[in-house]
Amino acid sequence: MAEIPNRPVFRAQEVCEIAEVQPYVLRSWEAEFPDLGVAKSPTSPRVYRRADVERVLRLKHLLFVDGLTLAGARRRLSEEGTPITDERVDDADVASMMNEQARQTLHEVRRGLTWVLGLLSGQTEEFVLREPLHAAPAVPRKIKPVKPVRKTTRRKKR
Repeated sequence: MAEIPNRPVFRAQEVCEIAEVQPYVLRSWEAEFPDLGVAKSPTSPRVYRRADVERVLRLKHLLFVDGLTLAGARRRLSEEGTPITDERVDDADVASMMNEQARQTLHEVRRGLTWVLGLLSGQTEEFVLREPLHAAPAVPRKIKPVKPVRKTTRRKKR
């Protein structure tokens, strides 16, 4: 059996590496078992609890070693009484997966959005940035539209 690192949550890529399956396989299992993994919001990527990783490993064994179909594996898991965990995934757990550069980028985005909120609400004194944002986008200049050049062909006189 594969060794699962001692962490509360995992990304899909990490689950694929632990279970040694391709991402499309994991996605198809998610479609068959909707309670596999947790999405913090409809647009966010799924994160997997430790119990989900264990379930993926058990599912892989049932399908690839025992030769069951997905329906057979679902039946076997329900017979075994594999508990479906209602563990909540905390923001701190998800944040622990990010590296320092991602944290810094999110911090800068948050500061920028706070500044924009201040501008829109007219409370610029409260929302003044204490330090400049790193890469402020350049303001594009207005470019006058160019009239298309009309090609004319002249016929040679005979």
